[in-house]
Amino acid sequence: MSRKPRKYFTLEEANRTLPLVRSIVRDIVTLFRDVHERRERLAQVRQRHGSGDRYQNNPYSEELQNIEQELDRDIERLNEYADELHRLGVELKDPLLGLVDFYSRMDDRDVYLCWKLGEDEIAYWHELDAGFSGRQSLLESSFTGKNAGGGGGETTPDGT
Repeated sequence: MSRKPRKYFTLEEANRTLPLVRSIVRDIVTLFRDVHERRERLAQVRQRHGSGDRYQNNPYSEELQNIEQELDRDIERLNEYADELHRLGVELKDPLLGLVDFYSRMDDRDVYLCWKLGEDEIAYWHELDAGFSGRQSLLESSFTGKNAGGGGGETTPDGT
């Protein structure tokens, strides 16, 4: 399987994708929280009633199996949402917070443009290894985003 080249975004390009990204991320956050809560409740039921023979003596076994199947389907939906972001060139970093990163270039090095659900636009960046705690304001940096790969195409760091 060939690896898809990384997509680099200018700040303008990344902000242009935000309406779609925001919609996908909102769906992810909502579904992730719901799935997490249902998993917790299901784990409690399993602990109370045992998980040996899949609720063999439980009068609600059919209902519990349906809940598990629905949970599996929703987990698959979460994976599909994350895949959709990936196809756009966006990395999902935290499905609970709704945190995503866009590859970009600054001063001839790769960086991330960072956005979190609830923010109006992309206003932060960080080094690839810095993470959320390393976010820096775009207003307080020398970031121009003009050397980010030009045109939003899939490029390599040397621009090819």
